[in-house]
Amino acid sequence: MNVPSPTIRVQAHDFDLQAEVDALSGGRTDIGAIVSFVGLCRSEQGKLSALELEHYPGMAEMEMKRIADLAIERFSLMGATAIHRHGRIEPGQNIVLVIAAAPHRQAAFDGANFIMDYLKTSAPFWKKEHAADGTAGAWIEAKGIDDQAKDKWD
Repeated sequence: MNVPSPTIRVQAHDFDLQAEVDALSGGRTDIGAIVSFVGLCRSEQGKLSALELEHYPGMAEMEMKRIADLAIERFSLMGATAIHRHGRIEPGQNIVLVIAAAPHRQAAFDGANFIMDYLKTSAPFWKKEHAADGTAGAWIEAKGIDDQAKDKWD
């Protein structure tokens, strides 16, 4: 069986969900389920004007590929896409996209959740808040709840 290679990108510009789904599934009749997740920047009830996202170039892509490869193997995915943006992201704008394709829905859901849980905790990305009042906030610390979400897969 031919193991699919995931699509992995870190980019400043936005992504198009439908175009990415089409790229993963176009012309295929063997896929039975596609699950997608799009993470958006929140305004935090009007307190936030933007997030600034930084990454470790080269290392971020390598880690994203490692995570997606694990998901493909573990859940027998037929394809996976992970795109993470960097730079200044304003409320309502896309930050991250994860797509998992599988023969059946549960594997697609599990694959997408697995990839996202590991991206949140293992990929070298950092977020800094910019407040609506113009002040620069602090870099956002990792949350224990994200580690708990990842640990459920062990």
